[in-house]
Amino acid sequence: MDGEQDNNTALHEAAVAYCEAVYFARAEVFENMCHPRFQMTLVEDGQTTFWDKAAYLERVRGRDAFAAPAGYAILGMDSAGGEIARVHLTVDVPPLRYEDHLGFVRVDGEWKLLTKVFRTAARLDEE
Repeated sequence: MDGEQDNNTALHEAAVAYCEAVYFARAEVFENMCHPRFQMTLVEDGQTTFWDKAAYLERVRGRDAFAAPAGYAILGMDSAGGEIARVHLTVDVPPLRYEDHLGFVRVDGEWKLLTKVFRTAARLDEE
């Protein structure tokens, strides 16, 4: 496997780990995955709300996991030179489905989640 394939495999693995950590409320995954300067932004009804890493971990710890299997879809991903990457996905947090745009940076050989910009994509109880 060449370097680009390795990067794409590692990025895909990070995306899956992210989705499962969201769905199953695994804050410990985000403690390692999120860069210390992580920033999360919700865009809703023309307004933006921001959280840092500590606030995000608190949100994840404050809820229960959902029953398996996890609900998510990885819609797209790409990396530039193995240093920065983006992932576009949906992940369920019933009764909502969120659309996330994630920005990753490579730190010491690992993909670290630096940014998350997201919105509510659908209400699952209305589908």
